[in-house]
Amino acid sequence: MKGIVLYGPPASGKSTTTAALTALDPRFVLLRKLKSGNRRGTEYDFVTPDHLARLRAAGRLLAETHRYGNVYAIDRHQIQQMAQTGQVPVVHMGNIPDILRLAEAGPWLPVLLWVPRDVCERRSLQRGDGDTTSRLSAWDETLLDLQTHDTGLFSLRIRTDQTTPHDSARQIAHAYLRQEAPPLGHHA
Repeated sequence: MKGIVLYGPPASGKSTTTAALTALDPRFVLLRKLKSGNRRGTEYDFVTPDHLARLRAAGRLLAETHRYGNVYAIDRHQIQQMAQTGQVPVVHMGNIPDILRLAEAGPWLPVLLWVPRDVCERRSLQRGDGDTTSRLSAWDETLLDLQTHDTGLFSLRIRTDQTTPHDSARQIAHAYLRQEAPPLGHHA
């Protein structure tokens, strides 16, 4: 298994859950997506549009998302480098078609993190997002994405407003490690 995909609307707890996963087991590491556009956020490696174009032309981009006026991308070399050092990439995804494109490169554990729209709004306001209206539009888009594309894709579904980040991390780690274990009777 390549890693873990956390999918959900804005303010569903992807960053908080990733931090809890890393605290639980340091092998779980956020895969820093490439970002072209505004330089907001601490979870990205900022690149120019020309840099993304070169990676795209070289066939290195596994997924590319356009949202909030930015481009977010995943470089296959980042995943390979993480695997070589024993790290398990945790990637945040914003739409199901991108998850399916990522899965074409190998199996991932897809996890749905969910909160109701009012919780998304409250969390966005509490953390000081200047674009809460855009976040709520993205929540609406996420719901539509689920209604349109979710055909049992998610191995695990967690309501982050009903559980602690630590409990969410334990559930995800357990599911990941259970899928990583060799089948009974398998000898290395």
